[in-house]
Amino acid sequence: MLFLSAVVLSFLGSLVNAQANDNAIGIAAIEAHFKQSGLVPDLLAMFNPSSIMTVNFPGLGAITPGQLLTQDQSAQTPQISIVPANNTVAPQGDFTIVMADADIVGTDETAGQTRHWLVNGVTLTGTAPLVVSLDKGVAITQYAGPGPKAGSGAHRYVILLLPQPATFVPPANLNQPNAGVAVFKLTDYIKNTNLGQPIAGMYFDVQNGDPAVNVVPTSPVVSSTLKPVTPATSAASKAAPSASGSAGSQPTKSPNAATRFVGNSVVALTVTVSVLLGSYMCL
Repeated sequence: MLFLSAVVLSFLGSLVNAQANDNAIGIAAIEAHFKQSGLVPDLLAMFNPSSIMTVNFPGLGAITPGQLLTQDQSAQTPQISIVPANNTVAPQGDFTIVMADADIVGTDETAGQTRHWLVNGVTLTGTAPLVVSLDKGVAITQYAGPGPKAGSGAHRYVILLLPQPATFVPPANLNQPNAGVAVFKLTDYIKNTNLGQPIAGMYFDVQNGDPAVNVVPTSPVVSSTLKPVTPATSAASKAAPSASGSAGSQPTKSPNAATRFVGNSVVALTVTVSVLLGSYMCL
């Protein structure tokens, strides 16, 4: 019985290590996609997420980084969830969820981005994956689906989850619900409101008709060449006030299904070990 317990516990350890490595690869993949698509450094100076984001659109399911969607497919508010790469530290507190149109690859982002979604005070519920709950949030800009100009190429729609500290102060023009879709500068908003750096992000492409412009080509993200990234435990994980696949690329497989499988397996095996040990103690 003791030998069996040792074997099972050893297997549990292997599963946990596999989950950690899977999460680390997922972090490396989304970082690579943001760089290959030009979102880093054109939109964000850096992007060092500590969690893996999953975006589920009604009727479509989970998307992959840089996936080309139709306007109809992305018209409804998606469900957002995250899996922390470091499962020993769960993100806490309030967060801001934002979606902005970063236009086509090569766009001068200093002119600002079109704001399609902005909700302050969202929270995380459940266990991994943690679901982003909008129930207590303040919807400054209700989700508005993409609507790129005809012939303007594949626009990149970026979704970010940012820690919202106690020092968060929204600007006067964006402190009340139901502000419409409009241009703003995402990085200025993050800096001026004291939001932390994004702990998770995703982006997808939408285009309206055949492009009538030349889009800067990007190279695909090859997942087999990625090295695992293990984010250090940071203030952002606790919502502390820290400032500040691409178009045409091959999307990497989302690790969340594997993560859920491993997590469920760990729970099931833990229960099994407990039952076996309990039976042994009764003998």
